[in-house]
Amino acid sequence: MRPGLEAALREQVLRLAHERGPTKTLCPSEAAGAVDPDRRRELTRVAREVACTLADEGIVVVTQGGVVVDGRTATGPVRVRLCP
Repeated sequence: MRPGLEAALREQVLRLAHERGPTKTLCPSEAAGAVDPDRRRELTRVAREVACTLADEGIVVVTQGGVVVDGRTATGPVRVRLCP
């Protein structure tokens, strides 16, 4: 994956997370759509990986059903929110 694309997705995940604050979540697909609406579905996987990296850094948490999960191994949709 191109570093510029990952940087753009990282920026969008962080922008959306900060806009919503630590009590609200976002879907990685929202960041993907903000970067390239025509490739939203294709970029969602990359946005999820970027969110997992941000979780590794302690900036966000990845959740599923309100429970913190490892986004790399969780199956199905996940949500992202700022760490409290």
